[in-house]
Amino acid sequence: MSLTEQMTALAKQAKIASRQLTTLTRQQKDACLLAMADAINSAAPAILAANAADLKIASGMGLSSAMLERLELNEKKIAGMADGIREVAGLPDPVGKLLDDRVRPNGLKLRKITAPLGVVVIIYESRPNVTADAASLCFKAGSATILRGGKEALNSNRMIADVMVRAASKVLPNFPEHAIQVVPTTDRAAIPELLSLTSYIDLCMPRGGEGLIRAVTECSKVPVIKHYKGVCHVYVDGAADEKMGVEIVVNAKCQRPSVCNAAETLLVDKSIAGTFLPAVYPGLAAHNVELRADASALGILQSKLNNPQTTIRAACEPDWETEYNDYILNVKIVDGINDAIAHINTHGSGHSDVIVTADETLANKFLQEVDSAAVYWNASTRFTDGGEFGMGAEIGISTDKIGARGPMGLDELVTYKWHCLGAGQVR
Repeated sequence: MSLTEQMTALAKQAKIASRQLTTLTRQQKDACLLAMADAINSAAPAILAANAADLKIASGMGLSSAMLERLELNEKKIAGMADGIREVAGLPDPVGKLLDDRVRPNGLKLRKITAPLGVVVIIYESRPNVTADAASLCFKAGSATILRGGKEALNSNRMIADVMVRAASKVLPNFPEHAIQVVPTTDRAAIPELLSLTSYIDLCMPRGGEGLIRAVTECSKVPVIKHYKGVCHVYVDGAADEKMGVEIVVNAKCQRPSVCNAAETLLVDKSIAGTFLPAVYPGLAAHNVELRADASALGILQSKLNNPQTTIRAACEPDWETEYNDYILNVKIVDGINDAIAHINTHGSGHSDVIVTADETLANKFLQEVDSAAVYWNASTRFTDGGEFGMGAEIGISTDKIGARGPMGLDELVTYKWHCLGAGQVR
């Protein structure tokens, strides 16, 4: 088959499967999910073998250490995938919820009910765990999913999806085998072909770097939920507890720098910059974090630190809008909360931003005025995650303002329809 025929067949199969999924009860879906989780654990040796093959291929592709870290699986990550699927099974069914119930003057009864989206395409890079997360969430939400991972993870992704489908088919003989599919080709032309099929595909969610997301958005003819990048900020206010501020900054930057909710810029109020920057530096230096500082911060760091252990250099304008996904942190001194908010709203990506302060009035001002999907008071940006928000496994994070925003779990994976109950009314 040609690539066009191949992608059309894939999408048609997914559409048929999505219709079949609407007939499943919550009990049937949960039984399938629990079987999938058990199977993921049991198949750990096979999954690790497939992942080892991917890592061997990826080692010759010139991938960054951060991308290789995302790609690599181990027993702990596989157990985490299984636990995530079990958590999804334990969550309420998002389909069939009553959102509104009203009766019109003519007696017509209207009910607004949550309903599956249909067919969802997930496009992502490196992380094979996304295969399990996305497939389980879409399945619980009654939608078929088509998964397109990076070429560096094809073996891992196909193995995980195959394990899940085979496990569900043993529990449910009529399980629609095309409810979970992996695009079988690494040809980049497959993406625009697939995303042109508006008759079959209902939604696309790209997960990855800014280049991937922009490329998908530009070529897609179906709706795309996206976040282009995670340029997250920590603002340490003049009324902050210094110890708390240090812990939040180090965690937000260093706990896992390769992810989109890691901090990229530290903003410090000028009233405490002279003491806070030397206080936070050792924690950052322990992780060999490179600092890119504005003139004021650079002056303080150079005057206060003797023989700094990491690179400290002047920031340039593009740095303020760069998602590093690495051990690099911008540092800027700001003149109060209004300056901090203006910087975030100008240079941020609308993802996750933090204020560290003991002043509740300033905290509420920050929470109200910062235009981001998740805004924190005295907590790390690293909590912007479906699991941390209690949503179960996460399918992605949206910085869009129409539809879902922030971490996307089950409730963000459904649409709704109106049930209209009449007794012969005509207009």
